[in-house]
Amino acid sequence: MDASSQYRMENDTLGSIMVPKSAYYGSQTQRAIDNFNISGITLPRVFIKAQGIIKAASATTNMALGTLAPDMGKAIVQAAEEVIEGKWDNEFVVDVYQAGAGTSQNMNVNEVIASRATELGGGTQRVNPNDHVNMSQSTNDTFPSALNMAATEEITARLLPALSQLQEAFQKKADQFMPILKAGRTHLHDGVPIRLGQEFSGYAETVNTVRQQLTERLDGLYVLGLGGNAVGTKGSLQPGYIPKVMEEVRKRTNMPFREPINIFSFMQNMNEPIRCMLTLKELATHLIKITSDLRLLSSGPRTGLAEITLPSVQPGSTIMPGKVNPAILEMTHMVCCQVIGYETAVATAGIAGQLEINVMMPVIAHTFLHAIDLMVNAINTLVPKCINGIDVNQANCERWMNESLSLVTGLSPSLGYDMASQIGMSADEENKTIKQILMEKGLLTDEVIQAIDPKGMA
Repeated sequence: MDASSQYRMENDTLGSIMVPKSAYYGSQTQRAIDNFNISGITLPRVFIKAQGIIKAASATTNMALGTLAPDMGKAIVQAAEEVIEGKWDNEFVVDVYQAGAGTSQNMNVNEVIASRATELGGGTQRVNPNDHVNMSQSTNDTFPSALNMAATEEITARLLPALSQLQEAFQKKADQFMPILKAGRTHLHDGVPIRLGQEFSGYAETVNTVRQQLTERLDGLYVLGLGGNAVGTKGSLQPGYIPKVMEEVRKRTNMPFREPINIFSFMQNMNEPIRCMLTLKELATHLIKITSDLRLLSSGPRTGLAEITLPSVQPGSTIMPGKVNPAILEMTHMVCCQVIGYETAVATAGIAGQLEINVMMPVIAHTFLHAIDLMVNAINTLVPKCINGIDVNQANCERWMNESLSLVTGLSPSLGYDMASQIGMSADEENKTIKQILMEKGLLTDEVIQAIDPKGMA
């Protein structure tokens, strides 16, 4: 087949390049496709949506200020709204690992909207990606603004609700298990008695604390640097552009976005993604601890602690028949390992900010948004497939508790630490319970029985 029937020739400042005839994107996007065949990963739908909102808000503002003809402006807005709706998602093809700052990504959006707006206008006048769609904008101010908008949507609409669901699931289990007494453990060795519900209440509050921290982090993400242009000087802007475009963004998102206190700081740094990733890293750290706890508590079922049971979701071995593993907990742990690594990637990319901008914004955007997505998906799997179905093995809880050497702690106030230690060591050496040693020594009085009663100690 003749190449001319499949491709069209486009020109830019570097010369001519062949672009698929069916593509809405143009020469700069094609150059990015040719140059950056790296991962096959593109920025997510939520980021493209945010870019579409910015383009629509900017065109509306430019029309209101008289710098963009109404007929062309309306076509750009309609094309941008189609991008927002996801109609042209297959046109956004630039690899995450691309030219610094996201220029190729911005031009991908500009070219698609320009081609579609030209089409909507009947082709009577060409809409230019730079002169018209990108009017009053730069990659350097719109890219970090789109990232903040996308992250805000993901956190408010998906991550915070997921964390609330996880907290509630743990709290329900805490309430359900509060009557259950069991052995506490420190250093993975016997500790004084605790209620199983108390353990789960700790998990619930840990999740709640991180949820509150993320809610606080949202305030910084509401800052957008639209109008900063290339270096923050707001060059080539019509008076009134910034407040008007911010108003349009707020209207389209129903979120309280605002201007930065210092536009130059916003342009130079990726402050909020770095801070939010630190909170996500903390969440990952806590979830690793919690899921590890649940794996230990459910270990066995015959040779481990086996104080709780987990829902069976799939066979656990290709060679050991009947084996069932804590698969959902293991998946969550893996996701958390990835998120911790992602935090390092974002921090390292944040270091790469030089002078007026950070050119590592594309990888920061991908990593930050993917970390949120992974966490949401993991938690939304963890709750229904694992936490909600956890049950207690009360007989094992009682057995381990009654055999715990740390019951001797209750004797310290009456017998003293040294005597209590000797009793505990004797019980360990002779493989007897604390109560048996006390009985042999003639020390098992009503007062002593009360002192080592797990209910009182817990």
